[in-house]
Amino acid sequence: MRFPEDVPVLSDDVVTLRAHTPADIDPVFEMCQDPEMQRWTTIPVPYLREHAENFLTEQIPNGWRDGGMWAWAIEYDGRYAGTVDLRDGDGGVGEVGFAVAPSARGAGVMTRALRLVVRHAFDVLEWDRVIWRAFVGNWASRRVAWKAGFRGLVVVPGGGKARGVRYDEWVATVGRDDALEPVGNWWKAPVVEGNGFRLRPFEPSDAKRIVEACSDERTQYWLPGLPSPYQLPDAEGFLGSRHENLATGEGVSWAIADAGTDELIGCVSLFDMTNRIDKTMAEIGYWLHPEARGRGVMSAAVRLVIEQAFKPVEDGGFGRRRLVLFAADGNTASAHVAEINGFTHVVLERSASPRRDGSFADLHGFDLLAAERT
Repeated sequence: MRFPEDVPVLSDDVVTLRAHTPADIDPVFEMCQDPEMQRWTTIPVPYLREHAENFLTEQIPNGWRDGGMWAWAIEYDGRYAGTVDLRDGDGGVGEVGFAVAPSARGAGVMTRALRLVVRHAFDVLEWDRVIWRAFVGNWASRRVAWKAGFRGLVVVPGGGKARGVRYDEWVATVGRDDALEPVGNWWKAPVVEGNGFRLRPFEPSDAKRIVEACSDERTQYWLPGLPSPYQLPDAEGFLGSRHENLATGEGVSWAIADAGTDELIGCVSLFDMTNRIDKTMAEIGYWLHPEARGRGVMSAAVRLVIEQAFKPVEDGGFGRRRLVLFAADGNTASAHVAEINGFTHVVLERSASPRRDGSFADLHGFDLLAAERT
């Protein structure tokens, strides 16, 4: 194919995919200075202007001429907003790659561009499947792929390489007959204000307080599944798992934070939201930093979570029909949270709650129905 004459223009009336031009060199150079761009891609670091020149005047034109890579400039609001490309394609299967300028993020630009090139791959190039890859932790890229219909995500240990270093990699695909729409839910934890506290998404800066809370003797006793000793890598792993639960639709966790200082004082979660048998239920779990005990914080936080859980999805809630909560025998504080929020004691599971010493305690089960709150 000739470049730029044979580069097809793709558009959905909001974004336009076109051939790159020399005028894109400076915007590409600027985009590649972004720390997030450097962190999650394989571009050279430091990224020099000569790298942008080579990419736009050599690599991209040669890719179109040789058929090894088809790269488009993304134009949005009258200016360059990123690059998206298709590669390989042998046997009817190829890969997609993309990068979006910081100024265009958050406007759905990349999702629109991705759908355009995937549709082109199926309808014009006659591919059967498109593969997306990203280093584990690149949640922005994963969310774009999810919104464009990529599915069947797997983790490939050491599957990616950047600047001589191997990283774990996410891989997902979309097929010719698949809808280019999200599969399942990717939840968000809305900020909810309480009486002297707020529920908000977790932040990396919460890790130290998580270590303090989860190292507490009482927390360790009632949550025997926690690592012991509980250290900073454990807190960081916990924070990563919160992202994963949101992305898979499995659950939503809130940091309970002091309204004045925003310092973390606890955690409350909805989980088991993809239950194989009943996808209209969720379980509630929680823990509190020892500094916040005895103030009614957890009872109030659970009350707010109940409201969010039962609120319809179209109204920004989670559309649950039933909530369950479990407390080990003797954990009167946890049982009190259930009772004060209107849960009904429905079951006693004998010798069902493991302890650190290898013994088992009875487990009390509570539930609450949305119909009971109307």
